[in-house]
Amino acid sequence: MHTATGVREVPEPRAEVWRALAVLRPYCPVCDVSYVVTGAGRRTSFVAVPGRLDGEPPEGAPRGRILEWAPGRTVVTELELTPETWTTRIELADTAAGGTRVTMTLTHEPRRAGRLARRVLARAGRSMVERTVEAELDKVPAHVAAVADIS
Repeated sequence: MHTATGVREVPEPRAEVWRALAVLRPYCPVCDVSYVVTGAGRRTSFVAVPGRLDGEPPEGAPRGRILEWAPGRTVVTELELTPETWTTRIELADTAAGGTRVTMTLTHEPRRAGRLARRVLARAGRSMVERTVEAELDKVPAHVAAVADIS
């Protein structure tokens, strides 16, 4: 299992950043992913499909769920792919300047890998998770802008 944490500050208020990062919409143009969402808050489950979804999600599409939901503050999701599970924790806090501090923690857990495979992939896995958290944080301004365009 590999975990990485990163932080970004954006000038927008926390409520805007929450809508941009924690509320799953049917399609995210920033990530080019469609979501089929069931439930609300902590009872939410979802299916994530690359691209725009036309109809029902394909069988075997990645499934996720919300593990923790504290509106305006924290959301934790878990996404299960065939060989791995990704857990994303997003924490939001106000900055002194009126913006938002976004702290994102990603955990990657390979499944069904033998001991040898885990050892071989250990260093690469750490690097992959670190790059992924930085890439996701780099997208935060685009997510906020996309929600502003919808409103």
